[in-house]
Amino acid sequence: QVQLVESGGGLVQPGGSLRLSCAASGSIFRVYAMGWYRQAPGNQRELVASINRDGDSTNYADSVKGRFTISRDNAKNTVYLQMTSLKPEDTAVYYCNADRILTNSKFQYDVWGQGTQVTVSS
Repeated sequence: QVQLVESGGGLVQPGGSLRLSCAASGSIFRVYAMGWYRQAPGNQRELVASINRDGDSTNYADSVKGRFTISRDNAKNTVYLQMTSLKPEDTAVYYCNADRILTNSKFQYDVWGQGTQVTVSS
């Protein structure tokens, strides 16, 4: 069974930085496009950033452009989200997603991690 495990969340002051990581584990041959989503209390889950399989195409929500950077290391089946100039409105649970993961026997689609809390507060 494939799993996505996020780490790196925590409490940070406004203007600070955090780096989130999401590692895929299991019998994995290939992880395709990946993304980071977030959900604040009372809000719908929203896409923050996404990256294609090769890592040469990225997409960002307008609210994080210029502050967040998504990257990946395919050798480690890991995607990262570097967050800088954090604002209180960035406070949310951040989730990692993979749209397709090829395992030793089949594709798994729309795989989600368990989420990691990011709180931006003074």
